[in-house]
Amino acid sequence: MEGLPFLPGNSFNDPTKSKYHRSHSLNYRNGYALPTQPTIGIGGEPIIYNQLSEQELDELANYNPTLTYGQAKEAPPEDFVPAHVAWDKKVLRYNAYFKQTVHESKDEYFRVRPVDIFYYLEDDSIAVIEPHVENSGMPQGKLIKRQRLPKNDQGDHWNWKDLNNGVNVTFYGKVFHIVNMDKFTSDFLESEGLIVNPSEGLPTDPYIERRKTAAALRTYTTPSSFDKQKQFLELDRKVLRFYCVWDDRDNMFGEMRPFVIHYFLVDDTLEVREVHTANDGRDPFPVLIGRHKVPKNRYQVDSSFPAVVMELSSHEIKEYFTPKDFTMGDTVMIYGRRFLIYDCDNFTKSFYYHTFGVTEFPSVDVKQKMKDMPKMEIPPFNQFGSMEDSLQSCLSLIPQPPKKDFIKMLENDHKVLRFEAIMDSVRPEDKGRRFIISYRLADDMMTVYEPPVRNSGIIGGKFLERTRVAKPNCPPDQPVFYGPQDFYIGAVIEVFRHRFVITNADEYVLKFMEDHSSQFPGSTIESLRSRLAEGSLLRETVKGAPMKVKRTDGDLNTLVQQVRAQLKKIAITDKARVDEMFLRYNTDRTGFIDARNMRDLCVKLQLPADDDVINALVGQCTSDPEGKISLEDFRRFVESS
Repeated sequence: MEGLPFLPGNSFNDPTKSKYHRSHSLNYRNGYALPTQPTIGIGGEPIIYNQLSEQELDELANYNPTLTYGQAKEAPPEDFVPAHVAWDKKVLRYNAYFKQTVHESKDEYFRVRPVDIFYYLEDDSIAVIEPHVENSGMPQGKLIKRQRLPKNDQGDHWNWKDLNNGVNVTFYGKVFHIVNMDKFTSDFLESEGLIVNPSEGLPTDPYIERRKTAAALRTYTTPSSFDKQKQFLELDRKVLRFYCVWDDRDNMFGEMRPFVIHYFLVDDTLEVREVHTANDGRDPFPVLIGRHKVPKNRYQVDSSFPAVVMELSSHEIKEYFTPKDFTMGDTVMIYGRRFLIYDCDNFTKSFYYHTFGVTEFPSVDVKQKMKDMPKMEIPPFNQFGSMEDSLQSCLSLIPQPPKKDFIKMLENDHKVLRFEAIMDSVRPEDKGRRFIISYRLADDMMTVYEPPVRNSGIIGGKFLERTRVAKPNCPPDQPVFYGPQDFYIGAVIEVFRHRFVITNADEYVLKFMEDHSSQFPGSTIESLRSRLAEGSLLRETVKGAPMKVKRTDGDLNTLVQQVRAQLKKIAITDKARVDEMFLRYNTDRTGFIDARNMRDLCVKLQLPADDDVINALVGQCTSDPEGKISLEDFRRFVESS
């Protein structure tokens, strides 16, 4: 009812409709599934027309239907099924083989290699697969992957009609002979009207048959009834220990060396370890023979055995060492070495008692008489370096630095005792030479310094480096060094065959001795106190170290004349330099210089700057009671003869 709204009461069912199913959307045409395309009329509506032919319409017009049961329906024709659907997963299987030629082999000329040929009915493709054989040594598996194989040069391909029992097929130049097929393949060929040839047997490989024959003739040794698992569970970590010596004194430079033999009961192996002692002179290699099964006689093999290219195995060696072969006091030959067993441990004795019933274990005395070692003599000191360092070269092969007393070094750090001394020598040129001896309390080392004196002909400076000085005539292995108690007024100090007489000391020495009076004799302290109290003590600077000394009038006049001569030499070469020296130290521009400026001038020119020398110079330059020197007085003093 067109034009009416779709409401209840406005729609009517078609009483002639007999099919209520949902129509399909695909139909098969020429073996391909295509969607159903209804006939489209004007306006896009499908055109409904009569699908019956004229003949069917005539039959329906002249047919009298049975009112009770109706006309029986005929069976619909079968639908078309394509080949790839009908033959899907249907494969023909043939058993075949091919012969592979073997070149340059005297044992075989060819090999028989069985294969399986699979023919896929779906698309007429063929695959050739060789079954895997374990330890065959040949690459096996898929020989030809699935594909349509060409039959000839005209473009033809192999078909299932060409395959049958007893037929040779050639795939890519390789000939395969078909010998059998499975039941599905046989039934399929018979259903298609082909006669199936009788099946054949797979030929045997002559080389494999020869090996089977040789294996049948091979003899086998019956395995031992000994349970290795039981041996491992009962004898694991149980080791026999034998103490022995290797007596090699028959050879040149041979000796008797101690060793230990360990026999492992769990696997009947043994090892030989060397016993090292202190200072034996040998490399620390503990194992002489590694752990393994040791044969009694490794050379007792057949003469035909190729020992050059092959190692000995259990088939060639007849006997190995066992616990029965080790007896107390016997000599055992292990790889050509004679080992004398002289003792064993308690576990080994217990094992032999419970296993072999041995009750006596007599030990053998293998101790040798030790030779008297030569006594090491300390050679005399060669005067090179310090005595302690030289002594370390005699005590060890690799010299070690001598040990130091660090507590003493921390307590006496920067504490130095200074003494004035003169050289006691038979040479006339060495008389009157003054020296400063500095003694370090931290390490008991002394330094000898000679103050430079101009025009004396002797180069001053450091006379002795810092070192410990031993007293004369003391043994070199037990030297006795000079200590602070050996320095006093009048003491003679011999330093490497040079004699020095102590004449004076500074105030710090007296103060240190008074603070540590328990370490010094009273006479030493009293001699220093009296010496420092005599006369006026002068300060002397030697490398920044002030000292108090006393000189005679003759020595003082000599030093003053030397200073005056040096200043006159400067004035002769350059008169303007005298004024420059005066003006340099006249910093306050008063026109005068004092004794302090005169001391700085002498120190600058490296002239004696002792207090007594400076006072004598100032007294000769000016008569001013305050000691002020003008420029004219300084010129007159320098230029006058």
